Amino acid sequence: MAAGLALALGQAPINFPYLGLLAIPLLLSMLQGTSGLRSGFATGWFAGLGYFGLSVSWIVEPFLVDIGRYGWMAPFALILMSAGLALFWGLAFMSSQSWMRGKLSDALVLAGFWALAEVLRSIVFTGFPWALLAYGWVETPVIQLVSVIGPHGLGFLLVLASGLLLWRKGVIIAMVLVIVTVGFGVVRLGQLVENSALTVRLVQPNAEQQLKWDPAFIPVFYQRLLDLSAAGPQPDVVIWPEVAIAYLPDEDPFVRADIAAAAGVPVILGARRRDATGVYNSLFVIDQNSDISGQYDKHHLVPFGEYMPLQGLANKLGLSGLADIVGGGMSSGEGPVIVQAGTVPAFLPLICYEAIFSRGLFTENRPEWLVQITNDAWFGKISGPYQHLAQARVRAVEQGLPLARAANTGISAMVDPYGRIIDSLPLGDAGFIDAELPQALAPTFYVRSGYWLAIILIASLLAAQLAGLKWRRE
Repeated sequence: MAAGLALALGQAPINFPYLGLLAIPLLLSMLQGTSGLRSGFATGWFAGLGYFGLSVSWIVEPFLVDIGRYGWMAPFALILMSAGLALFWGLAFMSSQSWMRGKLSDALVLAGFWALAEVLRSIVFTGFPWALLAYGWVETPVIQLVSVIGPHGLGFLLVLASGLLLWRKGVIIAMVLVIVTVGFGVVRLGQLVENSALTVRLVQPNAEQQLKWDPAFIPVFYQRLLDLSAAGPQPDVVIWPEVAIAYLPDEDPFVRADIAAAAGVPVILGARRRDATGVYNSLFVIDQNSDISGQYDKHHLVPFGEYMPLQGLANKLGLSGLADIVGGGMSSGEGPVIVQAGTVPAFLPLICYEAIFSRGLFTENRPEWLVQITNDAWFGKISGPYQHLAQARVRAVEQGLPLARAANTGISAMVDPYGRIIDSLPLGDAGFIDAELPQALAPTFYVRSGYWLAIILIASLLAAQLAGLKWRRE
């Protein structure tokens, strides 16, 4: 568990991943000393319990928004979430245990099973790839390797290189891997990024979640958005956060007229939308003529937030998601889709935690930039917003695309295609920033090869290693 806690310190906002170079060899050494699948599982599960207990501790924050109604659930949410996510690590360590030989091959075996377990965590039950090991290196040149092998491939190499440190020969191999990885990142970061001619305004109203739907404050936050959009020199496009307003822009022409008059340029904003089939968490593009020129409905909804699993049973029991303000659960749209709206360059919209899913960014046509609108007020002020931003930055690196991020309470930021923050608004501030949109890079190898190539290679390498171990044993 202590090793898991040390690994978690690599995640934002601490951003100190180097303890993993000690924690992972320690865990591998402990695993080599176990006897039986149960002990192997316990080693991985307790490590995962420490890791997720710290890195996902922000999960209690949503339950404290309406503390009288949901506050009692907060500790259970953290315990159950941490224990549940740790099962994937327990499975990886249990699978590795019977193949431990006290040799260099042990590092490859653990790295392979661990990486595949993280792939499962990213997919099973709609997936929750939060705090992958690779994300801890977002502030270093190492993260640039995700442009080639994605976050799961980088996670595999990190475990492999760290595990090899248990052996003298392994240290040499690990050093070669580190030199190649860091060297690739340094060379990539040395490339110049040119800006486009587009100036983007990111608006951050800082609407506290406890007050966001209070009838007395709805017009206050709305006017704040309008004032921030109208201030200063006029940009080329304005971006508001997720569900920035309580009104329905597709049904209220007066609201669209207000927005168009205040900004004078296209505005990308988040709001609800409803039709005969349900209510959606949507993104709209309202042009300077107050027309809706683009629209997107969130397709990857948050379980227990925007909807309840087994929704029919939940309705009978009177249960609803924390962010389900309409009752009965939100409806999901089709996605991912590219939005092309008038003079606004084609972009791939990401609403809130859609940005944590690497596999959700592959589209038939390539956008010119990524736009994330989010309401991180749900995540508190300690770690959640920082981790969410870090994971969104990794999406920019993978795709070689700039990212414009508008967050309700922060952190709003313009990110270049190498994942570097060009300009940002701190957490808890109301205001705006105007930033030039960087130009996109050529499609990365990861974009061209797809989400599954690195995973297939990891599985193939692991299978070959296990076959070799079995042959030598026989």
